[in-house]
Amino acid sequence: MANRWINQLTERDVTEEAAYLNRRQIIGGAAAGLALMAQGAGAQEALTPSEWEDITQYNNYYEFGTDKGDPARYAGALTTAPWTLRIDGLVDRPGDYAFEDIMKAMTIEERIYRLRCVEAWSMVVPWNGFELADLLNMAGVQSGATYVAFETAYRPEEMPGLRFPVLDWPYVEGLRLDEAMHPLTIMATGIYGRDIPNQNGAPLRLVVPWKYGFKSIKSVVRVTLTDSQPPTSWNKAGPREYGFYSNVNPEVSHPRWSQADERPIGGGLFARRQPTLMFNGYAEEVAGLYEGMDLTANF
Repeated sequence: MANRWINQLTERDVTEEAAYLNRRQIIGGAAAGLALMAQGAGAQEALTPSEWEDITQYNNYYEFGTDKGDPARYAGALTTAPWTLRIDGLVDRPGDYAFEDIMKAMTIEERIYRLRCVEAWSMVVPWNGFELADLLNMAGVQSGATYVAFETAYRPEEMPGLRFPVLDWPYVEGLRLDEAMHPLTIMATGIYGRDIPNQNGAPLRLVVPWKYGFKSIKSVVRVTLTDSQPPTSWNKAGPREYGFYSNVNPEVSHPRWSQADERPIGGGLFARRQPTLMFNGYAEEVAGLYEGMDLTANF
């Protein structure tokens, strides 16, 4: 068995669930006082199903619309069971894999990954899932493969946002094979001990913590092993803004915003900003993947 990544983060490091789910409202100031008072007093109670629904109302998932509330409003129409993942290209065992069969095969390996994530705020999120490498090895990676391409579900009857040419549908993403096989790269099936909600990418989404916010394709239906660099949706839409690699890199600014610093979530609107860590704090684990590369040119 390949070496597994050893998680140094503990349960005490995990961001409060409500703070994570309410991060957009906290950023905007909506109900910030009540949320932060509860966190400061250590009085955060277990969330009821209705509260869970209430606090997952702000997402980016353009297949359901460009308004932040559209995914929660419309994603309930997405049928997530049964779900089939096609694995094809340069693999020994191509085919359509039922989600249930994948989960049975991954049962031993599925575990909790406490991963540092950063958007405008930094946080530690507990994901349930399994290493992407385990999935790829199940299909048998052939020697000629150098990249992995991903594709999101394309269901116009269930995804009203597909009626609008916001992006070139279906949504696609890609990783270099060594990035994909790294033990920090996971396929997530749950968050905070629950199944991922539809609006957050159910039933299967990619999580790459040193690329969090860039490479987070949701509701994956196809994984293709290839010998050429695959297209990615945001790179096609804005190649000057989104490169293929898209690492968390404080030295490379997006044309419209900087990655140089961040604010810890849960510390309030006036929490002191702190420098963003190279590769989101995972430099020791992943810097070797990019040795010799100019990450300004390869952003």
